[in-house]
Amino acid sequence: MRNGIWLLETAWRQCRQLTLALTERESRSESALSHLRTLARRVYREDHTLVSDSIGANGAGKMSDAAGIANSSSPPPQDRFAAELRGFGPLGILAIVVIAAGQILAPLSAVLVLEWTRMSRTPWREIGYVRPKNWIASLVAGITFGIFFKFLMKAIVMPLLGASPINQTYHYLVGNPAALPAAVWTMIVVAGFGEETVFRGYLFERFGKLLGRSLPAQIVTVLITAAMFGSIHYFDQGLAGVQQATISGLVFGTIFAVTGRIWMLMCAHAAFDLTAVAIIYCNVESAVAHLIFK
Repeated sequence: MRNGIWLLETAWRQCRQLTLALTERESRSESALSHLRTLARRVYREDHTLVSDSIGANGAGKMSDAAGIANSSSPPPQDRFAAELRGFGPLGILAIVVIAAGQILAPLSAVLVLEWTRMSRTPWREIGYVRPKNWIASLVAGITFGIFFKFLMKAIVMPLLGASPINQTYHYLVGNPAALPAAVWTMIVVAGFGEETVFRGYLFERFGKLLGRSLPAQIVTVLITAAMFGSIHYFDQGLAGVQQATISGLVFGTIFAVTGRIWMLMCAHAAFDLTAVAIIYCNVESAVAHLIFK
């Protein structure tokens, strides 16, 4: 009997200890679980804050980028001025008028063209200022062509048009060495540099921008610029001067339309006019004019 009671008491104590152990373990588990829940909430809050901050920063960055793009889309004042100067608005028309007024003195007009090219940020190649592959070859080709072309005009073309063999405007150069240096300088600077820069370089760029670069547009450009070039020679050389200058404008304009280079034409134009000066100075105009047609 006593043994049975002792066994029951022993079993009861063990059950109680086991119950206490399980209760303590459950309490610890609940404590650990509560701690984990608290940690999870904290992590969630911090992560949510980080995400919000990140979104805000990215949003601000995108807004900043958008503002930068918006600012970059509007050109700086210098670019707007250059674009207006090269266009056909009020500023572009004013530039054309000023350059045309400078044609009273061709070198001045050419200098204005160069300044317009710089200020409008027009590529120099657009007015034919392209570096030759060989300067000497361009110089020789230009001079040779200019001399040949002048004799062709004087001996064949102008007699066929019924022009007088004597150029009355420049007849004062006959045997006049005192007037020769100024005439030579004028033909090089005014004709070679000035007229080619304006009538081939500048006007071809303007009409090219206005009409396009197609073959029909280039033909129209050559015809218009040749007519303009011929017209300015009427006041000092009369109808014969207009005829000769118009034909020269057609030839030089065609070469420029094909090559897009102006340096050889400058040499050719200067050589053309210098040959005319030499013929007049040596008083052989009539002889050259009747070389083919007696």
